[in-house]
Amino acid sequence: MSVATTADLEKQDRRRLERYRKVTHRSFLFAAFGFLGPGAMAVWTPYGDGEIGLPLALAGTAGLGALLWCYLRLVRTGLAGGASRRDIAGSAAVAAVLALFVLVDPLMSVVPVFWVSAVVLSPLSRRAIAALCLATGTVCGAVATVAALRHEDAPDMPWYGILTILTAIYTATCAFTAYINVTQRRMWDLHQEAYAARDALARLAVTEERLRFSRDLHDLLGHSLSLIAVKSELALRMAESEPVRAAAEMADVRSAARGALREVRAAVHGYRAVELDAELAGVRAVLEAAGVRCDIEVPPDGLPPDVRAVLAWVIREGATNVLKHSDARRCGIAVTGHGGSVVLEMSNDGVRGDGPGDGSGLTGLRERVAVVGGELTAGRHGRDGFLLRAVVPCRIDSGAVTAGSPA
Repeated sequence: MSVATTADLEKQDRRRLERYRKVTHRSFLFAAFGFLGPGAMAVWTPYGDGEIGLPLALAGTAGLGALLWCYLRLVRTGLAGGASRRDIAGSAAVAAVLALFVLVDPLMSVVPVFWVSAVVLSPLSRRAIAALCLATGTVCGAVATVAALRHEDAPDMPWYGILTILTAIYTATCAFTAYINVTQRRMWDLHQEAYAARDALARLAVTEERLRFSRDLHDLLGHSLSLIAVKSELALRMAESEPVRAAAEMADVRSAARGALREVRAAVHGYRAVELDAELAGVRAVLEAAGVRCDIEVPPDGLPPDVRAVLAWVIREGATNVLKHSDARRCGIAVTGHGGSVVLEMSNDGVRGDGPGDGSGLTGLRERVAVVGGELTAGRHGRDGFLLRAVVPCRIDSGAVTAGSPA
């Protein structure tokens, strides 16, 4: 019977973190079209109107390709810990050259804004981000002012007024874009911190369980082994002079050893046994730690121990299948009485393909359920659901539930 181990939970967490990392990277990749489209129009529309020649249009297109490479590199290294100064300086030079195309088409003004959005993904202080937005806004405002004066012979406003307004507009746009990307970067950091925290908690739980087990063994065996050692030494000294007493001491040693063996077996059985209420609480904690909402209906009172144990095994295996074989966001567990039977239904909404199938876990469950005269079924339920159902016959007699054939 397979159970959810620490390695399984770590694998599940790594898979979720990798999935979120891909979503984050793809969102920035799609955002790159936000400057590629307008940038291409800013290059080829003036060429079509005869304002620039073919060599300049080709150079602008090559510059957009170089900026795209720089943008993706800034995103990747920024999310991985921070871009190098060389990457930032090189990409800044490319963005500054492309910004000169604002002189022929204002659409190219989106290029510096997107460059800022990629740079702020690296860890920067608020002062550094403010200085970056102000510097970029000033450069864009200056180029845009020259472009405005070129296209309008007699502007209604003096050049320094136009420069001030355009610089403020570009700086505010850069600041807004930087705020959005910094927020998304913080979300990515939170996901990484949550992954690290779950890993630390899992390792701490394993360590605490080992310590508890060692304390239990010490408490169980410490006295018995000390008694066995003392009695054995005493019997060894009396073996020749007082053989009858030595034999009595060895009889005590045998009794102490058998008692210690019984205590160890009882302790191990307690660790291996599964209890329905404890299993429900443990499954809820594990599933919700893995990001799966778990809704549980309280089982009826008075279920016999063998039925409770079987249902606990079904719940444990069902939770393992949810973690290993599904992308579930919700899992429901219900234990109800129906006629002369107790019905356990465990459903989730994230089945993959044809579901987990009848592996060794489900085969073992069917054998366990069959021991108490029950039946177990498993399969798809609805479009994306999977339902695991165990029906165990129980006889309700004067409020007490007993295992057996239904009345």
